[in-house]
Amino acid sequence: MATEQVLHMNGGTGETSYANNSTFQKNAILRTKHIMEECIIKLYRSTSPECWKVADLGCSSGPNTLMVASTTVKVVDAMSQTLNQDPPMYQFFLNDLYGNDFNNIFKSLPDFYKRMEEEIGHKFGPCFISGTPGTFYGRLFPNHSIHFFHSSSTLHWLSQIPKELNSEVEKPMNKGAICLTKASPPGVHKAYSEQFQRDLKVFLRSRSEELIPGGAMVLSMIILDQNHNTINGWEVIGAILNNMVSEHKVEKRKLDSYNISSYFPTAEEVRQVIEEEGSFNIQRMEKIIYDIVESVMETSNDDSFIHEDEDAIGERQARTIRAVSEPILKAEFGEEIMDELFTRFKSKTIQLNRVKKLKGATLVAYMTKDT
Repeated sequence: MATEQVLHMNGGTGETSYANNSTFQKNAILRTKHIMEECIIKLYRSTSPECWKVADLGCSSGPNTLMVASTTVKVVDAMSQTLNQDPPMYQFFLNDLYGNDFNNIFKSLPDFYKRMEEEIGHKFGPCFISGTPGTFYGRLFPNHSIHFFHSSSTLHWLSQIPKELNSEVEKPMNKGAICLTKASPPGVHKAYSEQFQRDLKVFLRSRSEELIPGGAMVLSMIILDQNHNTINGWEVIGAILNNMVSEHKVEKRKLDSYNISSYFPTAEEVRQVIEEEGSFNIQRMEKIIYDIVESVMETSNDDSFIHEDEDAIGERQARTIRAVSEPILKAEFGEEIMDELFTRFKSKTIQLNRVKKLKGATLVAYMTKDT
C-alpha cells in the first residue's frame, strides 16, 4: 500500500488516539519555541505585511495543531504594539497527508478563536485557518505566497520506502529489521540516506518557490546523535516483531520484506543537504538533547510526573508510539496483533528505563530566503 495512504496518526479522541497521546510532539515544539519566536520577530520587522501568511507542515491533529498559530498571533500582536501599528490579518494553512483527521482540527477552531479573543482582546484581527492536504515533498502553494513555514517532528518521514529495499523481494536487504539499524548492511544505510537527501532537497526547493523574497522557515526534526546514544523506537518495535515471529504470531516473510519509511539523519547530514541544495541561508542551527521519559510526560511546576510509577511511565511511552505507528503497522501485520505488540513495547521500555536514561535528539534549523 502506498505510503501516503497509510501514513497518518491515529484519529479521533479515543484512548489510543494521537489527540490524547501527543505530549512528545508538544514538548518538541515547546523546546524550540524560542527560535520560532526569534524568527517571527525578525521577519515581521522586515515585512510588516497586511496579511501574515503562515503554513504549518505536518500539522497532524489534536491539541498541538494550533500551537504555531497561537504563538504567531501572540508574538505579532506584541510586536504590533511595540511598533505602534495595527495588527495584521492572519492566514494559517494547516498541511498534512490526505488521511489526516482534519475534521478534528476544524471542530477545535471555535475554541481557538474564543481563546485568542480572551487573551489578546479586541485587537485580535481577522484570522483565517484552512486545511491544505497533500505531501510536502512537492508544491503546495502558489509562488511567493507564504511568509513563514514551520515543521516539527515530521521530516524523518520519507516520501517512500527506498526503492532498493522494495526491489529485493527474494533476498531482502534488511532481513529481520523494519528500519535502519547498526546491524543493517551498508547498502541499506546508503538507500535510506540517499532517499532522505532526495526528499529534503525537493522539500527545500518547493518551499523556496513558495516563500516570499526574504521569507523564513523553522524546521525541527528528530535526529540520531552517536555521542549521546539516542534511541530509535522503531528498533524496539522491530525486536518485538522478531520475537513474535519466533512464536509464530507474525509471518517471517512479512517481517523480512517490510521496511518503514522513516529515517533519522545526523545533524551533519542535514546541514550538508541544506548547503548543497542552496535555496536557504542558515541563520541558526541548534541540537537539543532531551530525556525520553520527560518528553512523553505532561510536566508542571512541581514536576509531578517524577512521582509516577514505572508502569504508568511505560504505558505513556507505549501509547505515544502507538498513536503514531499503529496505522502503518496495522496495514502490514494486521489489527489482531496490535494490542499485544504495544503491551510488549511497554514492558520493553520499562526494562530499558531501568538500565539507563533514554535520550532523544532534535535538530532545529532557522533559515531565510534571499530578498
